[in-house]
Parts: sequence; C-alpha cells; structure tokens
Amino acid sequence: MPLNYHHLRYFWAVAHEGNLTRAAARLNVSQSALSSQIQKLEDRLGHALFERRGKQLVLTEAGRVALDHADTIFAAGAELVETLKGGVAPPRQVLRVGALSTLSRNFQVGFLRPILGRDDVELVVRTGSLATLLPALESHELDVVLTNRAPLRDAATPWVTHTVAEQRVALVGPPTRVHPGASVTDLLERHPLIVPSFDSGIRASLDSLLVRLRVRPRIVAEADDMAMIRALAREDLGLAVAPPIVMRGEVAAGTLVVAGDLPGLIETFHAVTLDRRFPHPLLREVLGRPIDATAQPVPPPSY
Repeated sequence: MPLNYHHLRYFWAVAHEGNLTRAAARLNVSQSALSSQIQKLEDRLGHALFERRGKQLVLTEAGRVALDHADTIFAAGAELVETLKGGVAPPRQVLRVGALSTLSRNFQVGFLRPILGRDDVELVVRTGSLATLLPALESHELDVVLTNRAPLRDAATPWVTHTVAEQRVALVGPPTRVHPGASVTDLLERHPLIVPSFDSGIRASLDSLLVRLRVRPRIVAEADDMAMIRALAREDLGLAVAPPIVMRGEVAAGTLVVAGDLPGLIETFHAVTLDRRFPHPLLREVLGRPIDATAQPVPPPSY
C-alpha cells in the first residue's frame, strides 16, 4: 500500500506544533480526526511516532526519522513550485549537534570537518551542560552530543559513548617562559600555572602527577572553560595546562609555544549517540575516523 501523504502532512503539523490541540486548530480539524489520521500513519509505517510524557507529545526515534523525511518531502514540494519560477537549491540533511559548553572549539570543528561547507547539509549546534544535552539527545532533539566527560551508563540509559579522539596534555605558554633544555619539572617549579578546575579529568591527573614529581607549583588561575585558559595564557599569566589543540592558532602563529608534554595526561573526547535502529546517515561520516587535531609535534619531556 503506498504512503498516504495526507496522513504524513497531519503528522508533520503535529510534530512541529508539539501539541495536538494547536495542530488541530491550525489544520481546522477535530483532535479526534487528527489522532485517527496519525494512528493510520503509524499503522502503515509499523512504528509509534509519538509518546506521551505528561501532557506533552514527544517524538520517538521512528518519529524523528519520519519528521526528517517529511521535512524533506514538503520542502521539495515547495521547491518544485519555486524551481519553476527560477530555480532553488536542492533539499538538505540536518545534523543536530550538542556540545559541552566548555569543550574545545577546535575539536568540534575537527569532528565535523567532513560535513562542513556542504551544500546538502545544514548543521545545528547547541551548547550546554550534560544535564541539558543528554535529555535532548534522549528525546531525539539532538543527534549526537560531543563531550570530554563520558556519561555514566546503566540499564536505563539508552546512549552509546564513542571515543573519537585522544589528545596529549602539555604545558603551553609565551616563548619567554620556555627555556631551552628545561625539564617539565623545572617548568612546573619556576612558573605559575593556569589549570583546569577540579571537575575536569585533566585536573585529577595533574594533581596525581604533581605528587609523583614532588612538585608544589603556584597556581594563579583555574577555569572550567578552555577558552578562558587560552586567553589567560595569552596574557602571560603563566603556563597553561591544556591540550595543544586548544591553542592551535596561537601555536601556529608563535604567540604561544608548547613547552613539553605532561606525562600520562590525556584528554579524551567522546561522541554520545542513542542506540538507534535508524542511525543518522551523516553520523556515519563523522564517527569512526581519526581526527587531526594536533597543534605540532612535541619532543618527549625530560625529568
């Protein structure tokens, strides 16, 4: 049986309104008639398209897939009319990305590079905390969440964490603070440090390293935002503890230099997705590929 596009349009209206009452008023039909049409579409597709959460209608995974296709179908219909008037661009796929607000922008660009600048792709990026991003992922408002903090998972959580990159952590600062032949221990003892805050995995590893090296450095600033750490390093406040990817532009320009790796310190980047029956096609292009996010080669540190 062919798909009934009248049913699909009703579903499309409800999905965008997020409310059966408003959609019924917009379409000038009764709520019962609208519910009946959507039920027929669900029967035809073999999947529930909405689930109720209190008074809210939330798209299921199949509903999100159906909405993406419906957007393309009805956009194509509108474009057909416009094309005959003068021509328009073809429809585009949409990838909705959530990113931890403190995450390196350079990493985000590296992850998304395969689809950047494509005429057939629209990219939507939202930033926030994991507490807001993961529920948005679970409700199919986002397709992937980028983070450097792997979320805990149990039997009740539906997401899958993909490790997509690991970057060494180094001491980075102005050239005047980096002396030829200086060991990492010397640098830690002589210069004030700009460090990540205590809720960072990097900070825990740094504190462990300092204990092993028996070094008690002077910490002049700590921040949970790598952009702020980069800015303070540019102001010559001290040496920054960060992945060189964060300072890639400054390192390339010579404004900052990488003094040396901090042994054993690694920042791991993750892409979190849902365990979906219908994977987003664009995710196949960005997952499972190496990300070239290094700033420059760094010689092994001396102690």
